[in-house]
Amino acid sequence: MKIIVPMAGRGSRLRPHSLTVPKPLIPVAGQPIVHRLVKDIAKVLKQPIEEIAFVLGDPAWFGDDVVKSLETLAKSLGAKASIYRQDLPLGTGHAIMSAKPSLSGPAVIAYADTLIRAEFDLDPKADAVIWTKQVENPEAYGVVKLNENKDIVELVEKPKTFVSDQAVIGIYYFKNVGVLKEKLQEILDENVMNGGEYQINDGIKRMMAEGKIFKTGTVDEWMDCGNKAITIETNQRMLGFLKADGNEQLVSNSATLENANIIEPCFIGDNVVLKNSTVGPFVSIGNDSVIENSTVKNSLIQTHTSIKNANLEDAMIGNHVKYDGNFTSISIGDYSILE
Repeated sequence: MKIIVPMAGRGSRLRPHSLTVPKPLIPVAGQPIVHRLVKDIAKVLKQPIEEIAFVLGDPAWFGDDVVKSLETLAKSLGAKASIYRQDLPLGTGHAIMSAKPSLSGPAVIAYADTLIRAEFDLDPKADAVIWTKQVENPEAYGVVKLNENKDIVELVEKPKTFVSDQAVIGIYYFKNVGVLKEKLQEILDENVMNGGEYQINDGIKRMMAEGKIFKTGTVDEWMDCGNKAITIETNQRMLGFLKADGNEQLVSNSATLENANIIEPCFIGDNVVLKNSTVGPFVSIGNDSVIENSTVKNSLIQTHTSIKNANLEDAMIGNHVKYDGNFTSISIGDYSILE
């Protein structure tokens, strides 16, 4: 089994946090988004992963440190890491075809901007599986249309009349991803574009037209990381799941607490110092950060950051930040928001 991860986008909706760190590498509940996504997919698949192909953007943005992080991720799952580049932002289908040498055999394609919780078996009768989530407002999503056999027969974008309540979440399984490669190559050769881009859906629709059987794989939880507010909500939900699972150590043994209180669930990274502060619930603090004389709730704070004299809630703070609530002489960069 292979996993193909297109992740070349810049994540503009998550600025300023994505100005210095590619969005898929931003930690949520203590791990980068793409790391959690790939690990959760591997759990659902319940079979060995031989290769993980990552489609990155400009090397100036997705540099050697990003590549090293992804290689470490693949190695942790016993898989080979393959690195590809998408030079131009020409759509989901174009991104997949950037990894053309890896497009053979059984594979999962997963776009690295969501997190999931799921437990299901792949339908052995299916040529492909489109992972979906039941939603209350299907008119806001791309949804699948099913026939009487529960086969997917159509993909409908933001339907004005009810089609189904199963929204497409951007994760796909192909029994032989080489078939999708053939159809996407036709799309590229014929210059078939939607919205000025080459789309995966056009390749999927050609597979359906040839009689390939598509089934749904419904996830229990689907968590977005598109902007600051929803990323904080995802951090909250993920911490709750991890606390319930009990499989991850959420508070590092190297953390130092001096007259400090942690209200679980929280993630506290290595060498974090908490002084005269109350942290939690639903707070993630990255390695080597210091929180002093503060109260922090439902927030994401990254690495090497110092927070003093603050009362924070629903906050997202990046790396190497210094924030003192008692001072007015400050330096704040582009796209920053104080509310």
